[in-house]
Amino acid sequence: MTTPQAVLNGERLALARMLTKVENNSEEGRLALMELFPHTGRAHLIGVTGAPGTGKSSLVNQLALHYRKQQNKRVAIVAVDPSSPFTGGAVLGDRVRMRDLSGDPNVFIRSMASRGSLGGLAQSTANVVQVFDAAGFDVVIVETVGAGQSEVDIARLAHTTLVVEAPGLGDDIQAIKAGILEIADILVVNKADRPGVENTEKALKTMLELAHPAERVFKHHGTYMGVAAPKSNLNKAVWIPSIQRTISTEGTGIAELVDAIAKHTAYLRSSGGWALRERTRLEVELEALLREGLMNKFRESTTAEAFEQALEAVIQRKVSPWEAANDLLKGSTA
Repeated sequence: MTTPQAVLNGERLALARMLTKVENNSEEGRLALMELFPHTGRAHLIGVTGAPGTGKSSLVNQLALHYRKQQNKRVAIVAVDPSSPFTGGAVLGDRVRMRDLSGDPNVFIRSMASRGSLGGLAQSTANVVQVFDAAGFDVVIVETVGAGQSEVDIARLAHTTLVVEAPGLGDDIQAIKAGILEIADILVVNKADRPGVENTEKALKTMLELAHPAERVFKHHGTYMGVAAPKSNLNKAVWIPSIQRTISTEGTGIAELVDAIAKHTAYLRSSGGWALRERTRLEVELEALLREGLMNKFRESTTAEAFEQALEAVIQRKVSPWEAANDLLKGSTA
């Protein structure tokens, strides 16, 4: 039997089995998360997002190698792959690009399917990250599915978010559409040996010059939420995302990127932003669990027949979806 203590002791097999239980949302996995939670809050969570084809997996590979060889840190990688909307399956092929890390006992790569989740992250990603944190990994890198502008969920999970762009993948305006650029703490222009890198970097710089928000604001279920510096620190310098050029296939620019990440970490700790991002992340996670629990309670108290009758009434346009939902909720609380 896999125990939380075995995970805390650093047993690799126990960790792999625990991750499976947590990802599958089993009862044993949920109980283990409760035991592991007091041991979390130490890892640096780095999100890597961007459009498909920008070289995110290769970049993550190089980042992990640098942290291992230059800083001797334990690194966990969570690679979220898209699930097929038809078969439900996922390729989970990121490990193919991360063969340089194989055999290192202080590196753990976990591929996950998004299972239909929007925003580029699976619902259980936060729980998997929590297990890695408790297991003593210093850095946890989360690579999202590469869905483009909808990937803002990573901003609610990571302390530092890297948005990866690459020259030659379409019009420069694509890189600056709402949602994807605003979440960046650091902008990475990967594949910098390609033609057009200057134009890509110029477009990003132009947008950064147009607006430097004092807080990172995002919408969460229709409500605007911000991750800002506390009032006492408002006079301190605002973090402006830096632009880093890299060629991940050659390892070029990786050391400079790691330095930029370290500067952002120092900024968060000195400004109070680290604690605020932790608070926001846990608030979002708590709300998600409440929604799931309330939905489960609703399903337990509402018969399948009542739901089907309400659905049929909506299909026949006898009642609106809002009226049907209201009637079902009244019935479940009666």
